[in-house]
Amino acid sequence: MSTQNLKVIPLGGLGEIGKNMMALEYADDIIIIDAGLMFPSEGMLGVDLVIPDISYLRERQRNLRGMLITHGHEDHIGALPYIVPYLDLPIYAAKFTQKLISAELRQRGAKDKAKLNVVHSGSKLTLGNFKVEFFPVCHSIPDSMGLIIHTPLGVIVHTGDFKLDYTPIIAEPTDFGKIAQLGAKGVLLLFSDSTYAELAGYTLSERIVSDTLDHVMAEASGRVIITTFASLVSRIQQVIDAAAKHGRRVFILGRSMKEIANVALKMGYLTAPAGILCRLDELGTLPNNRVVLLATGSQGEPTSALVRMANRDPRSQVQIAPGDTVVISATPVPGNEALVNKTIDSLFRQGANVIYDKLARVHVHGHGSQEELKLLLNFVKPKFFVPVHGEYRHLRLHAKLAESLGMPGDNIFVLEDGDVLELGQEAGRIVDKIAADNVYVSGSATYDLDDAVLRDRRLLSQDGVVVITIAVDVEKRKLAGRPRVVARGFIGSRDGGALIEKCLDVVVAALSRDKKRLAERNFIEDRVRNSLADFFYKQIHRCPIIIPVITGV
Repeated sequence: MSTQNLKVIPLGGLGEIGKNMMALEYADDIIIIDAGLMFPSEGMLGVDLVIPDISYLRERQRNLRGMLITHGHEDHIGALPYIVPYLDLPIYAAKFTQKLISAELRQRGAKDKAKLNVVHSGSKLTLGNFKVEFFPVCHSIPDSMGLIIHTPLGVIVHTGDFKLDYTPIIAEPTDFGKIAQLGAKGVLLLFSDSTYAELAGYTLSERIVSDTLDHVMAEASGRVIITTFASLVSRIQQVIDAAAKHGRRVFILGRSMKEIANVALKMGYLTAPAGILCRLDELGTLPNNRVVLLATGSQGEPTSALVRMANRDPRSQVQIAPGDTVVISATPVPGNEALVNKTIDSLFRQGANVIYDKLARVHVHGHGSQEELKLLLNFVKPKFFVPVHGEYRHLRLHAKLAESLGMPGDNIFVLEDGDVLELGQEAGRIVDKIAADNVYVSGSATYDLDDAVLRDRRLLSQDGVVVITIAVDVEKRKLAGRPRVVARGFIGSRDGGALIEKCLDVVVAALSRDKKRLAERNFIEDRVRNSLADFFYKQIHRCPIIIPVITGV
């Protein structure tokens, strides 16, 4: 019997959608599961991407044994280009996932620094005290994998992102038989996908979308424009199949979708009849009723192909025409609803017939709903359970599902990023909290921005900035002239001049009350900030950033 405990350390993905990263530690060995990114919220101004904080791992570089990647979505692989240069360890991923990782690393100039290894369903690895086996799960991207991890304490099962679909378009169904066998023998710990723990019932099969696409192409008298996630290879296959059936040709718009489709075709995950995929310069040679356009932009991304069409962007390679049928074959990611709705409105205004999830079965998500989550729990019968991948309410609802099946509440751990869960064979508890803050990516640089920086950015965007230049005669302890001010972002041209003059009067009056201290820079800065903050709030109910610039003469 082992006397060591297992540590479970989530570095991302718990209490949020995205940024998935988990460390497992036993004795002197650490393995990592996934390394994803998260897209910034509206309050993260000037931020392009958010990635996990890996300082805990960098401090324990000598103990790192390997990184296991469950599948190729950005929220599971997107941080790799930014962390590979700092972590010296082998990375294990299935074939399609490895191709997507290589493309990401190549774009960021980190390809030569990665130790990529290809695995497949049934592959077994020994990484220190951890023995790992990969098994197939059904998700919305090829080569999705779950993990069976043997430790001296017992077996761990990690589902990755999964759903139960007995008739997937591409790849294999989730191997419930494999994990049911493990459950019969005894499983110490289960990590299970919580993304759709709010939804009752079962997730529908992808086959339903095929019927909808078939109907749309049969009924449309003009072009059919379909947008979906670039990585949703099964949907691309469904579009190709429906187009072939109705004598239409397919044109792909959007760099990311073209790249993924090319990789999938070369690897055999996509099949297309000869001549059905066309170059864009061939578009004008076909009548509208023989055209299908596959485009990026299902989330309303401003620079995507569909949004450029919706905005009548002159840089768009295709413009919307009355009679076009546009299918939004995706549901909005939380936070993107307004962008998607704006895009749909713009398409309608241009005379397109728009079909989206509230009108027809145009999308099926890639995660298990409540009944699938309960089925998995019943198969695995874990001693301990940690819900993963989701915002806090998803994790908590998943935990309640486990309790409803009779699992003791003391054996269920709803963790957040940075919690350190220590498990023995009989009990577990949270023993520590490590730094697991957001790391922000802007352009090619990464930053550990604190709350104060983001707060200043929010204030700049909402309330503007005031820069006030003050010249001080240090020897005579008096102002050398009237201060000068530049204000941006909150004062209109109609009454701005009068407000600025009043603001200067306030500064002069505030500094004149204590002339003996006019040689003290800190005193001047504090007095100016405090007096102007009070003035602007009383006058216009705004709190601009105030920057005093002091010069001595």
